[in-house]
Amino acid sequence: MSATRLPAQDAPAPRALDPERLRADFPALHRRVHGHPYTYLDSAATSQRPRSVIRAVDAYYRRTNANIHRGVYAAAEEATALYEGARDRIAALLDVDRSEVIYTRNATEGLNLVAYAYGEGHVGPNDAVLVTESEHHSNLLPWQRLCERRGARLEVLPVTDRGELDLSELDAVLARGVRIVALSHVSNVLGVENPVAYVAERAHRAGAVVVVDAAQSVPHMPVRPRALGADFLAFSGHKMLGPTGIGVLWGRRELLEAMPPFLTGGDMVGTVHLRRATWAELPHKFEAGTPAIAEAIGLGAAVEYLTALDLRAVAEHSRTLAMHAAERLAELPRVTVYGPPPGAARTAVVAFNVAGVHPHDLATILDGQGVAIRAGHHCAQPLMERYGVAAMARASVYVYNRDQDLERLVAAVRRAQDVFGGA
Repeated sequence: MSATRLPAQDAPAPRALDPERLRADFPALHRRVHGHPYTYLDSAATSQRPRSVIRAVDAYYRRTNANIHRGVYAAAEEATALYEGARDRIAALLDVDRSEVIYTRNATEGLNLVAYAYGEGHVGPNDAVLVTESEHHSNLLPWQRLCERRGARLEVLPVTDRGELDLSELDAVLARGVRIVALSHVSNVLGVENPVAYVAERAHRAGAVVVVDAAQSVPHMPVRPRALGADFLAFSGHKMLGPTGIGVLWGRRELLEAMPPFLTGGDMVGTVHLRRATWAELPHKFEAGTPAIAEAIGLGAAVEYLTALDLRAVAEHSRTLAMHAAERLAELPRVTVYGPPPGAARTAVVAFNVAGVHPHDLATILDGQGVAIRAGHHCAQPLMERYGVAAMARASVYVYNRDQDLERLVAAVRRAQDVFGGA
């Protein structure tokens, strides 16, 4: 049931990351907050950007600012080459055909695109969509709305106390008319890597397609959508060192070709007459209007940066730090760590609470020590209900984090306990 994507064991081992060296590439990390060094532990919400990404966006606006796919003058052709060159890098990262790589604003838009452009034609009354209890709202609400519109049912796979999917009833649920299975590759709250390949194999046997929210996996590990068994896969650029306002939807070509466009307008058409129109070839059929050109170019630079690091090394670094964070926090009195127990594998994220201290208060105290974490329901309120809490604190790591960042986190949590009377 493993969803492992790492290369065969005879592949050369990746070199270890050097976060101290990498930190020099990220200017935002070198500020001080309330007189303390800035300890950024909220990359699951949005990552920092390296200088190469900032330069790529800046260079477009300074030297190559023109619309794409339209002009025949030099700057327009240069902008088009940069924009499409970024698509090539993304396709290489995923090991897919470039025509299957669709630019969106973010993972949320990509998932909504599938819910409308695919879901409307393939889900009807007496059908069902299967989601999991741990989904981000972006991979839950589009399917809720689809079921409401189409008179379909929403089925839910529960999670165990460890945050893992309970697959004991998977085949039975799939047999009840499930047409779409939507699940995250990695939980944005618990850091659990779901067995996507196993679920996809069972789903395909039952005649369902599989939609994967990869917002928390593509930044941290090698991801090959076809090897996972995905039919659609979405992720956001801003969580993987790229700009905000740009994301990617990948879909199997045969499915994308059969789908109607999500948005209509300029640049996504073949021919237009007053009463009829034809659509452009993939991927442009799904990219209406002037796109986020600078942001796409910036995402291409982010992919280049990550590729140079070796995503296998990124995966090992993220997992090691997250496991270390879970272990160190679990050693503290009255601290509850959610999801996999200390010592178990997790990816980049650790969610926890301190007894007697609201997560928002905890985050405020930590901010006073220069430590930035997330507090709240993390756009996963059903998962909060599953664990019987209104909110959790969450620390998340990336390529620029070090063990000393985790030590600052632990010291700041101890300080918060002192402030609240040793809660």
